[in-house]
Amino acid sequence: MKYRHDTEFEKAADTAFRVTALELRQFVERYERLEADKKEIADQQKELMAEARARGYDTKAMRQIVRERARSREEVQEEQAVLQLYRDALGM
Repeated sequence: MKYRHDTEFEKAADTAFRVTALELRQFVERYERLEADKKEIADQQKELMAEARARGYDTKAMRQIVRERARSREEVQEEQAVLQLYRDALGM
């Protein structure tokens, strides 16, 4: 059985590939921009902590506070209770 050459199908397939490739490129480029933004924000955070450290603040404690503030009060209280229970068990 011979297949006939369907130029209309080939044109449609070629157009679909180009559109898909264009869309893929757009997603990749957006992701790359977000990665660059993320790096810039991380650099700014490092600078901020260096400034706080230079002014005498304990940046380890500050980071802990930031982590706790991101969680619910109940989660933090539960963690603190477990830590205290373990400390008591170890005689700390």
